Amino acid sequence: MFTGLVETMGKVVELIDDPPGKRLRIDCGLVAEGAELGDSICINGCCLTVVAMEAGRLDFEAGEETLSRTNLGLLNVGGLVNLERSLAVGDRLGGHYVTGHVDAVGTLVERRDDPPWANLRFRMPERLAGQVAAKGSIAIDGISLTVVDADSDSFTVALIPHTLEVTTLGNRGIGDEVNLETDVLAKYVQRALETKSEG
Repeated sequence: MFTGLVETMGKVVELIDDPPGKRLRIDCGLVAEGAELGDSICINGCCLTVVAMEAGRLDFEAGEETLSRTNLGLLNVGGLVNLERSLAVGDRLGGHYVTGHVDAVGTLVERRDDPPWANLRFRMPERLAGQVAAKGSIAIDGISLTVVDADSDSFTVALIPHTLEVTTLGNRGIGDEVNLETDVLAKYVQRALETKSEG
């Protein structure tokens, strides 16, 4: 479980073929401090397990399913990723509950910069529309954000200067793909309504 508050950006230093998936070697900076084998780290909103470590660099295994259903399959050496360690019991919850289970890949379709702020619109699969609401929470590449408005296949967020500076969203351009995770509470509400209507 995570909060969606990115601790730092890491840099991909190596991508190693490990059929049927890949091993990601990432320079994790402060997130590597105190890390242990088996720890869960949120990488661009995707929960992965530390499988090796050396001098601030952590290795993660990403399977074929993960690579095909998230933007981790699009990573290149030198690319930046958002990193967050898992939530410890008793920690402050400044964002919202993020599971690290990506629901879908979205696409940035509009960016209006209003320095030092920015407003971004993302296209999403229509199946997620019932889980995304204005003033609700969503995780984009692991970043906890508040939805400004939403329609049947897209939504907008407003980014403050800090978010633009310390996360990968500052460098995202039109057409870039991002990992989306809707609010876990919205999932349960939608499922409850579906079950009730089926009954």
